[in-house]
Amino acid sequence: MGVDEVGEMLLRAPQHMVEYWNNPAETAETLRTHGPGGPWVHTGDLARMDADGFIFIVDRKKDMLKTSGFQVWPREIEEVLATHPAVMEVGVAGVPDAAKGEVAHAWVVLKAGEHATEEELRAYCRKRLAPYKVPARVEFRSELPKTMVGKVLRRALTASMKSTD
Repeated sequence: MGVDEVGEMLLRAPQHMVEYWNNPAETAETLRTHGPGGPWVHTGDLARMDADGFIFIVDRKKDMLKTSGFQVWPREIEEVLATHPAVMEVGVAGVPDAAKGEVAHAWVVLKAGEHATEEELRAYCRKRLAPYKVPARVEFRSELPKTMVGKVLRRALTASMKSTD
């Protein structure tokens, strides 16, 4: 990839993983050989490298959404919403949309004693993001589903939305 172009991060080293336990399909998807040498680990992380050689993780490949043909990384929207003074935590994921294919949907937990409306948070995003990146909806929650290490489970958020439709 060129400087500042986003692509999947691949790794190759003598000490990489050998396989996923009892999951040959996932192993074949993750460990792939490209030319001579051992297999490359397809991390699923989207990254870019700047002109100084620093690498920045953009998001997970599986989490990227396409809205009206544009690539949108949920993490970018989450980082903007997280700077709003009323927002304690946020999760963003793509949800189906008949006209655009997918749109961004944000789930927000507000700080204790703070108040914000859906339109206020969308307007906040409009000032800081390209129009196609602004969440189509902002849903307020008292908490967000998380992994054992505290990472927001985007798939659980979209699944909970489907179960309430």
